Amino acid sequence: MNISTENLQQYLDKLKIKQLNDMQLAAIDGIETNNDIVLLSATGSGKTLAFLLPVLNSLDADNKNVQALIMVPSRELALQIESVLKQMHTGFKITACYGGHKREIEENNLIQPPAIIIGTAGRMADHIRRNNFSTKDVQFLVLDEFDKSLELGFIEEMQFILQSLPAVKKRMLTSATNAVDIPAFVQMKEPVTLNFLPESNEENKSLRIHTLLSDDRDKLQTLLQLICYCNNTSTIVFCNHRDAVERTSAFLNDQGIVNVFYHGGMEQLDREVALTKFRNTTSNILVTTDLASRGLDIDDIRNIIHYHLPHSEAEFTHRNGRTARMDATGNVYVIWSDEEQLPAYITKDATVFELPEKLSIPDKPKWSTLFFSAGKKDKINKIDIVGFLSKVCHLKKDEIGLIDVKDFTAFAAVRKSKIGEVIELAKEEKIKGKKVKVFMAK
Repeated sequence: MNISTENLQQYLDKLKIKQLNDMQLAAIDGIETNNDIVLLSATGSGKTLAFLLPVLNSLDADNKNVQALIMVPSRELALQIESVLKQMHTGFKITACYGGHKREIEENNLIQPPAIIIGTAGRMADHIRRNNFSTKDVQFLVLDEFDKSLELGFIEEMQFILQSLPAVKKRMLTSATNAVDIPAFVQMKEPVTLNFLPESNEENKSLRIHTLLSDDRDKLQTLLQLICYCNNTSTIVFCNHRDAVERTSAFLNDQGIVNVFYHGGMEQLDREVALTKFRNTTSNILVTTDLASRGLDIDDIRNIIHYHLPHSEAEFTHRNGRTARMDATGNVYVIWSDEEQLPAYITKDATVFELPEKLSIPDKPKWSTLFFSAGKKDKINKIDIVGFLSKVCHLKKDEIGLIDVKDFTAFAAVRKSKIGEVIELAKEEKIKGKKVKVFMAK
């Protein structure tokens, strides 16, 4: 790779990574000597860095046009990749484009073209049709989780976008499954496939898969008991439909189980609040659709519960990929009723699990989440939030949890016992001279 050892080490230091793994090294070497690469590697193995380093290596600092386009299936994945790039402090302008917020914000960011755009299919096609940036110098194309984009019905938009890129020299496709043919419109000529997926018969000792037979057809009581068994460890519950997500979340709330729900029909702010609460342990339970099966970068998820059976082996794989990441261990529980048929891809590596007879509702989480009506665009950062909570609200270090600063908002985990006092003290106060509303995130 042409990237200097010094720059590489600086990037890794910023990300607190000691060294690249074999998959990342192979991907970097592969795209240097080949124009078209298909990278297959398990979720959580570090594919993002495997394509970001070659992308950065391809950029010309003197070129003021867009030079690289990274296509992703979801806004959360776009934001995750943008966050990694910003942590690396590359010196290049980066813009993420995705649905769910005002297009005008992105149009303003595109007036001075970024070197790299990370985008979802619908929003990127919209920008290209409106001529909001020039595609003539885009030479590096990444299709991250490309199989999911095709699966979500973005084929026409993807085809339009790719046909609008006349100068692409390097193409890199990534996936955690080897189950999708590459459409002709991607224009990959003799692609080199780098397959780092585990062999189907290779035992993943860090991932324990269990099947749990429910006595009830709707399986809700079994789900409740299983969550009690998991007892405040970080857990994702997968449902197949949005209405089922909300119905399941409401049932758990009624039973005294603190949880948040997350699906594609929610407003962007509501999605951000849900993920933030799950990430900072205000809630240890996330009830969701398969939208959360890819792109979420949340550490230490211990349990995956398939409340509804996945539609395919690929979705089973992606759901399970949220746990047992980077050598950590994780548990997968598949709840089924006697009216359902468990497919072989589930049963082949699974053990039968039975719940203990006596279980109690877990204790409530000890954290609450504060919402701040200002963010990065207001020149406010994590240090400012910590200073505000410490000096104005008189919180001690161990009373302040995870802080997440977005473009126009910010969130901070605070000990639940202190939340009322903090909100009262924060009234009419300013951060960096700006009056900021502070209240408990709903």
